[in-house]
Amino acid sequence: MLKREYYLKKIRNLMDTNEIKLITGVRRSGKTYFLKALIDELKNKGIKDENILYLSFESGKYRKIRTDTQLDQIIQTLMPKNNETTYLLFDEIQKINNWEESIASYLVDYDCDIYITGSNSKMLSGELATNLSGRYVTLNIYPFSYNEIIQYHKKILKKEITPELENELYNQYLEYGGFPGLQQYKDDESKQNYLKSTYDSIILHDILERSKIRDYDLLYRLLDFLISNTGQLYSATSISKYLKEDNKHIKRDGNDISVKTLLNYNKHITNSLVISQCKREDVIGKKKLKYQEKYYVVDTGFYTLLNENKRNLGQILETIVYNQLLRLGYTVTIGEINKLEIDFIARKFKKKIYIQVSNTVKDDTTHKREFKPLTQIKDNYPKYVITTDTFDFSENGIVHMNIKDFLKKQDL
Repeated sequence: MLKREYYLKKIRNLMDTNEIKLITGVRRSGKTYFLKALIDELKNKGIKDENILYLSFESGKYRKIRTDTQLDQIIQTLMPKNNETTYLLFDEIQKINNWEESIASYLVDYDCDIYITGSNSKMLSGELATNLSGRYVTLNIYPFSYNEIIQYHKKILKKEITPELENELYNQYLEYGGFPGLQQYKDDESKQNYLKSTYDSIILHDILERSKIRDYDLLYRLLDFLISNTGQLYSATSISKYLKEDNKHIKRDGNDISVKTLLNYNKHITNSLVISQCKREDVIGKKKLKYQEKYYVVDTGFYTLLNENKRNLGQILETIVYNQLLRLGYTVTIGEINKLEIDFIARKFKKKIYIQVSNTVKDDTTHKREFKPLTQIKDNYPKYVITTDTFDFSENGIVHMNIKDFLKKQDL
């Protein structure tokens, strides 16, 4: 099991504070292993076993606990009597109905430090904030980064990381993504089967079980569309038109796919954390633009799964950069300036950076297309062009960076 130091460092700073630690991430991104690594941390600090309560609601041991009342009863039974702080760790808490008020009450009733995981962003809704009275902090966990894959092969598989192996791992990362459980498989068929089972599990457990969706065919086709078009500009109206055209041969109730229906399905898909929305903004006017946003798949392995014979390297690179920015804690939007697009505007605290992503900028046309929007920006925040090129094309204060070098950085 790889100790994910990037996340452990963040959680160490939050230990023994009076907020609930809410750990979210797409299914199989490594939340359970992270909780177990956290348990090891607690034991290394000298915390007694009886003061560490770990409940996984995907385990057969606790599968009959599905209501807040049942949860309260089991916690009352398990709480130690030694008057020391107890660490409560709840894995996949969303399986418990009305869990929010129970979790909040434990902060009042017990001397405890609480950590919970979930695979649905609805956990971060306004309703949750109300029920928890704002007493929570969030940590988003993503599938392995490129750096973590290198560390996995070095520390877990005990391999020497030669330039040749690193290049192989990079190519594998582009094609199959970074789900932790995928790393144990060597052949392509096993990797594809793992991705397929993960994909189906997300649809079943994190979308269908948690929604009132009845049109399974539409859900699958919409999700396939969003993933296959990761990083492409479109609107709900354009998706509706596409699906109607694609659906002419299928008889459906009412025949129409309304924008309202798509937005509802879209909400359930994004709640599952398999897709995230990236809004657009006008750099000069500093306004959020309400038309033509982008959606990015959380892991390029799903893109490969659905686009076996027609992969677009530009889409893959852009998606990887977007997810890495999120992983590093940035809030990300798409920029527009003088009708030119800026791939990403990333913000964190007082930092802001502008980023263009392209396969290459070797030819003059592509070079101009990628650099020109950044030259239009008059502020002094850092500007980057990220490509697969190894030659440095930096100019006019705009930094050109190789994609591998970008992925190895802990921050920009």
